[in-house]
Amino acid sequence: MGDNEGVTWPDRTRLPIPAYQRVGRIDSTISGSDPIDWPREVSAPDGAPNVLLVMTDDVGFGASELFGGPIPTPTYARLAERGLKYNRFHTTALCSPSRAALITGRNHHVAATGIIMEFSTPFPGYHSIVSKSVGTIGEILTANGYGTAWFGKNHNVPDWLTTPAGPFTLWPTGLGYEYFYGFLGADAHQFRPAVFEGTTPVEPYLDKDDYHLDEDMADHAIAWVRRQKAIDPAKPFFAYYTPGTAHAPHHAPREWIEKFAGQFDHGWDEQRIRTYERQKELGVIPPDAVLNPTPEHYRRWDDLSDEMKRVCAREMECYAAALAHCDHQIGRVVDAIEELGELDNTLIIYIQGDNGSSAEDPTGHGFTSEIGTLVNGVVDREDFMVENIEEFGGMWFQNHFSHGWAHAMNSPYQWDKKIASHLGGSRTSAVVSWPARISGGGGLRSQFTHITDIVPTILEAAGIPMPDSIDGVEQQALNGTSLVPFFDDPDAPETHTTQYFEVIANQGIYHEGWLANTAPKRLPWVGMGETHDDPFNEYEWELYNLEDDFTQSRNVAAEHPEKLEELRQLFLSEAAKNQVLPLDDRYIERLRPENRPVHNAGRTVYTYYPGITRITEGMAPNMKNTSYRVTATVSVPEGGAVGILMCQGGWFGGNALYLLDGRPTFAYARSHYPEHKFTVAATEPLTAGHHEVVLDFAYDGGAPGSGGTATLLVDGDEVAQGRIDSTIPVRVSADETFDIGEDTGTPVVRDYDVPFRFTGTLHKVVVELLPG
Repeated sequence: MGDNEGVTWPDRTRLPIPAYQRVGRIDSTISGSDPIDWPREVSAPDGAPNVLLVMTDDVGFGASELFGGPIPTPTYARLAERGLKYNRFHTTALCSPSRAALITGRNHHVAATGIIMEFSTPFPGYHSIVSKSVGTIGEILTANGYGTAWFGKNHNVPDWLTTPAGPFTLWPTGLGYEYFYGFLGADAHQFRPAVFEGTTPVEPYLDKDDYHLDEDMADHAIAWVRRQKAIDPAKPFFAYYTPGTAHAPHHAPREWIEKFAGQFDHGWDEQRIRTYERQKELGVIPPDAVLNPTPEHYRRWDDLSDEMKRVCAREMECYAAALAHCDHQIGRVVDAIEELGELDNTLIIYIQGDNGSSAEDPTGHGFTSEIGTLVNGVVDREDFMVENIEEFGGMWFQNHFSHGWAHAMNSPYQWDKKIASHLGGSRTSAVVSWPARISGGGGLRSQFTHITDIVPTILEAAGIPMPDSIDGVEQQALNGTSLVPFFDDPDAPETHTTQYFEVIANQGIYHEGWLANTAPKRLPWVGMGETHDDPFNEYEWELYNLEDDFTQSRNVAAEHPEKLEELRQLFLSEAAKNQVLPLDDRYIERLRPENRPVHNAGRTVYTYYPGITRITEGMAPNMKNTSYRVTATVSVPEGGAVGILMCQGGWFGGNALYLLDGRPTFAYARSHYPEHKFTVAATEPLTAGHHEVVLDFAYDGGAPGSGGTATLLVDGDEVAQGRIDSTIPVRVSADETFDIGEDTGTPVVRDYDVPFRFTGTLHKVVVELLPG
């Protein structure tokens, strides 16, 4: 500690902390001046631990073996043996909101993230632009002398700000993290992900037949940790590690999928019972805990044909393989920390799921394309799924399992992801390991805990206060409370005694053992449905005493109407304080243009040059449900040229203008189904020299997703024409982008492979949006 003009240094309550220098007498000569020390840069408090914060994606309470489920997660179990298990850990029940709450320690609406980025609306709790008054744990730890990095999924950048042009203020590196290696959207194709390193787009999968993002991410995390400790062993690190697994697509290496062959042939109804019984054996739920019945809306295993049972079992094999493989990669990171001799003083917080497992499958037999089914209305054919069963888990499917499997993974609770009112959506599990501080190991903690508790836990463990201001901006108070009091005392009283829940107007309020909540109006797999003007009063409310009903199974609203009304009013009070209002039960409906920020408003001409890639859909030309013209100016060398001129999206939906064998070609994919693939191609290759290649698409008009006619012209002469019977109605992709001169991601058709860079000279590409 130092003292300079009466100020104790370092003052960790106001960030950034200026360097400290003791200044004495300064004379005109060196000999006449006092000896002076170099300025001291801030360092973390003595003994501050390294921190590894891990969170998987879409993993319910009953998925992992550690909590009674069928999926082996040995790294999770290994950390529990040396630490603590938490069986009443809660999330927000949805992705972006949980992630905002996790990194800020504030409730998700306080962090302006009441919904996922893609569905944000202008209201303060929902616009997705996180205020500078809501600083992140990355900012705080970096300013206090930690090395900080973020690996994997982000989904906290507004989708119109996810292009390589920035601004980057809400990207991980703009939120205080010194290094980022991962992806920005809701999910990633594990074999062809849209990865950024810092703010630079990279394609790490090129020329790698066995590439998988989870393995690549672990490699980068290991390299980063080793670099930190090799250069400055005394400096603690904070690694935020958030794989996109096990969110759809459920991708895993083939050999991992085969490990689970035949293990789920008994079906999801039986699995739910097995998991419940195992949870009791393990003691992760109390002996009197009740297994909630499966709601009548869910499909039953025995209603499937034998062929579809085989398909659905395969889906679960892929999900299990994805999560098990992910846990193995996390284990490699833990092993690397141990090899460095740092494991004892590393606080590892491993959260198994940012929400409950996803029941977003509308048919009950899973689906093969997330963007196709959930957004663009593609209904899977059972015969297609049966014929292509070997494609599940691989490159050419974005597979997701049945809502029946999701409900089994959320055993023993009611409901699933998005249903914040019920524990199946909001209660996951967590493990905390810190051998230097948590003695013994293997203990169970059952205090009510919440995802907002992680930031205060890390700060207390590191001996760092929550700052009053960051960069001159006064900080809003934390909503969470520290888990540290529970490290030594399994019977310590709860400190997080009140917590509201709200996602898509599914409402709940926990207070001192009681939970009041609404009954869902919209099933988890219904994207567009009935909406309500006043969800608080129009929804039915339930009441549960969780002190003697661990699984939220006995609605006692009729017996305690006064308690229910008390909690409903408490919910309204918390909602007002935390920017939850107005309540809004729209979901896919929020994607309508009138509900979203309008970028490039009125712009009809877009000019691009070679090397411009990875433009996300929100900032790319909107070629959906309209006519358009693409003009590419090229020079072809002697011997000809091939490659992409312009591409948007990929295998699961998109379009591309390119030269194939020298011939101008236009490919369109309404989806990944064979009947949704369209190609229009010239019969002759381009000759050497300068050419203008034009794709003219005349939209039929009418309902979104209608067809049109594609005409190819070279130097003004028509060279091919063909029909596109149907087009993408709502959204091209959740993760693939608009590219010039190459294709990043997956190909639109399998006539070429990525990146298929243009081998001639591409001068420019002009996209014109036309009426109709």
